[in-house]
Amino acid sequence: MSSIEGFMIPCLNKQLLGFECLGCGLQRAFLFILHGEFIAAFKMYPAIYTLIPLFLLIGINIFFKFKNSNKIINVLAIITVVIIIVSYIFKLIN
Repeated sequence: MSSIEGFMIPCLNKQLLGFECLGCGLQRAFLFILHGEFIAAFKMYPAIYTLIPLFLLIGINIFFKFKNSNKIINVLAIITVVIIIVSYIFKLIN
């Protein structure tokens, strides 16, 4: 990947307890996206593709309010949480 990996925050859950947390892979998936490796990013952390628009929408909503923004943010947040939980369970099983 790149030299920025040396600055990535390690997962304390994985270091202390020996298994990954719900956020493991998020940083690496974001780096994959920055390097144009979109499939690798999805394989690393499937929720990355709903988290990015969610955070962008929340950020835009802070400055520019638009109709139904809260409903859209809520639906996107629920979808993201479901993807995170399902992919985590799938990762634990395999």
